[in-house]
Amino acid sequence: MIIREIQAKSILSASKIYPYVINPYVGCQHACSYCYARYMKKFTGHKEPWGTFVDVKINAAELLRKEICKKKKATVWVSGVCDPYQPLEKKYELTRQCLQILAREEWPVVIQTRSPLILRDVDILKEAKNVEVGFSITTADDGIRKLFEPGAPPIPERLNALSELHRLGVRTYAMVAPILPGSEMLVDRLAGVVDYILVDRMNYHHADFIYRKYGLEEKMTEEYFLRVSRQITSDCCRLGIECTTVF
Repeated sequence: MIIREIQAKSILSASKIYPYVINPYVGCQHACSYCYARYMKKFTGHKEPWGTFVDVKINAAELLRKEICKKKKATVWVSGVCDPYQPLEKKYELTRQCLQILAREEWPVVIQTRSPLILRDVDILKEAKNVEVGFSITTADDGIRKLFEPGAPPIPERLNALSELHRLGVRTYAMVAPILPGSEMLVDRLAGVVDYILVDRMNYHHADFIYRKYGLEEKMTEEYFLRVSRQITSDCCRLGIECTTVF
């Protein structure tokens, strides 16, 4: 893993998903094969394979303290093109520092991660006025997870972290995106630990080679995505879970 400490020029950026996004890191140690954020390499100059480099914005909190005073309060997404709780966060605590600032100023925050490391910050999450935490959980089969998300935490660890956060009164959600083989078995395991579920298909083709290598091509078709999304929606209706399909 190639780690560089860098001085960023800004940290509170405009986003197409939420009004703002904070990305404390460039690159991600989780190395998910399908990750759309691979496009970042076009703008950062990295030649290394995705998942083998991370740039650490060591001045993230300093920038946020300045920028938050100049912008209109609105929802902040943490994060869009990296996992804010990837392993390096344990050392650098950039996400924690930024959350402390956002919570103190009472800005709405939506966190998206795959890592139970977020439980370290329950002191902030419990006291924050408007925060919700989502886990990307793409399959119920941890064997499939190992194929597509080799560096990411196991599925049971994510489910346990969601359960703990929900028990503590934090608003939680699951992002079933992209739909991977085995995702049709997820909803029963999410019942009681999430307030809502978001579902999206595989919209990117970086992981084509994995589907071909393991004979999974039929599970990367429009018919498969529609069938599974309908099943997830039906299961959510049965269990009383709010569900939104975003494709």
